Amino acid sequence: MAEIVELLVDGGEASAGPPVGPALGPLGINVGEVVKKINEMTAAMKGMKVPVKVIVDPTTKSFQIEVGTPPTSALIKKELGLEKGPSDMSQMKQLSLSMEQVKKIAEIKKNNMLANDLKAAMLEVIGTALSMGISVEGKDPREIQKLIKEGKL
Repeated sequence: MAEIVELLVDGGEASAGPPVGPALGPLGINVGEVVKKINEMTAAMKGMKVPVKVIVDPTTKSFQIEVGTPPTSALIKKELGLEKGPSDMSQMKQLSLSMEQVKKIAEIKKNNMLANDLKAAMLEVIGTALSMGISVEGKDPREIQKLIKEGKL
């Protein structure tokens, strides 16, 4: 029966140290090989935390890697070039996502969301922006969500 190890690694920068090495070492597989493969598969997500599943067959010592998508908040921060979200809500008007950025994030995340379509996925991304204190198109995210639901956007 396969062993599944779930990890959260820095995109393109995983190492044999924690969390990868200690989690995989006891399974008897080549950790260096796994790290190399993870870094290849997550290179495009550099600077973000990326969920990764390593599926190991303990009898043959073979492995498979499945890469998830980073959290929506991490994708928003990457789009805005931020290290972290604003510290107080008064900065909300200074940070703003465009609808193109919202759509881009929604397309990346839609397979991992509960949303049935792109419109619903965009509403979820806007909701995350709201919780982070970030506006959309220079407006309160709730206004944008209302316009989308009314079919005006």
